[in-house]
Amino acid sequence: MTTTPEQTIRRFYDAFAQLDADTMAACYAPDATFKDEVFDLRGTREISGMWKLLCSGTKAKGAHVWKLSYRDVKADATKGQAHWDAHYLFSATGRTVDNAIDARFTFTPEGLIATHRDSFPFWTWARQALGLPGLLLGWSPSLRRKVRGTAAANLKAFLARQP
Repeated sequence: MTTTPEQTIRRFYDAFAQLDADTMAACYAPDATFKDEVFDLRGTREISGMWKLLCSGTKAKGAHVWKLSYRDVKADATKGQAHWDAHYLFSATGRTVDNAIDARFTFTPEGLIATHRDSFPFWTWARQALGLPGLLLGWSPSLRRKVRGTAAANLKAFLARQP
């Protein structure tokens, strides 16, 4: 079934607001790529695994504070964009995070996400999620590497437990 890129973006964020990782994953092409300040993923196994990991963690430890809103959805036949805001508990520290993210997409002819790039200020995120270490070191490449490495290891372990 072909959908328009705008419909795909809206379906994706509506599902994300409900922590519905399966519907989110269905919005991606099999060979899609995803990149943000923490993850750099290829293919639906990695991408859907990340969303399942994040959604299941939020359901388990932070559903009571979870909130996602989105706006400024724009798309044509091949590319699109949106802005989204997430309010959540960072599972590693239990700290509340308000993250403002700009998303850019490209799409397949069937309207599935081919590439997804989320951008947000890492230092702003780090000081909220990590507290004092994020405030003091959120600008540093070494903290970014540590956060990326920890996230990659968590995703690898999560995927190893999946059928």
